[in-house]
Amino acid sequence: MPVAHAVRFHRFGPPADVAHLESIEIGEPGPGEVVVRMVCAPIHPADLNRLEGRYGEKPELPATGGIEGFGTIESGDGEAAGLRPGQPVALSQTTGTWSERIRVPVDRVVPLPQDLAPDLAATLVINPATAWRMLHDFVPLTEGDWVLLNAANSAVGRAVIGIARSNGWRPLAVVRRPELVPELLDLGASAVLLDDDQMRAAIPEITGGAEVRLALNAVGGASALRLANALAPGGTMVTYGAMSRRPLELPNGLLIFKDLHIRGFWLTRWFRQAGAAARGAMFHELIQLATKGVLKAGIAAEFPLSQAAAALTAASTDRRTGKVVFRMRPAESI
Repeated sequence: MPVAHAVRFHRFGPPADVAHLESIEIGEPGPGEVVVRMVCAPIHPADLNRLEGRYGEKPELPATGGIEGFGTIESGDGEAAGLRPGQPVALSQTTGTWSERIRVPVDRVVPLPQDLAPDLAATLVINPATAWRMLHDFVPLTEGDWVLLNAANSAVGRAVIGIARSNGWRPLAVVRRPELVPELLDLGASAVLLDDDQMRAAIPEITGGAEVRLALNAVGGASALRLANALAPGGTMVTYGAMSRRPLELPNGLLIFKDLHIRGFWLTRWFRQAGAAARGAMFHELIQLATKGVLKAGIAAEFPLSQAAAALTAASTDRRTGKVVFRMRPAESI
């Protein structure tokens, strides 16, 4: 019976306290299943929320952490889908990626080019896909349109900037720290503003009076209110995160007199509702953007599975410059 070391949790609580390295049996792959030998897997805010028991749905305990990752096909029933041993793949709609090996259905793996950097491959599915869907599913954007986003230095924010610029849209980035401004301008943001009470007054001058019809909110609280105030009448604000852990508090007048549309987005729900063709088309576009350098990994630190507590502590801290990832094996061994 195949076994693997994995970062597991048997109860909910502070991530660094409840997650521990264990040896688990992953089982032999059955019909339509493959075993993926993992290379690396990121730690997302959603991963931390799952360990805390505060995610949109709670996993059955005990559980293995991780909702995304990169590895290579090791064995199993994948040839019908063109998946042969050694094929690099990203994992989609999958939990339990903080493991040396994982057994998954064939339709949960995304074949990747051989030369895609492992760190980028490991972070291709969740954040870029969230950015892609929010830019394409809520407001029909045309060339030159502005997109307002807070938490622009986050992984989703950086993906929004890259995808928007590649389509001729203008990302108007909002951040809390002034030292982030030059980096995001270099990344392709059309303008970068600080998330404060002066933000709204500065936007018309930056846009030349053009309307802002789409805002993407990952923060909530006062920051979300500032985005909503900056939107044009009839504009749409899409909330996909709550980094401030503060609720949306919008005055009735923004809905009555501006007719704003307040929406939410959860990638898990999209995956469940979308067909295979829609998922495949999106991943094809994202892989193309990744190979062209439009999407970037942004890795802050790497840890082995044996240092789970240190990795989760690092991932829980503010002012990181990128993702914290678990590294199961070196890239040169692929």
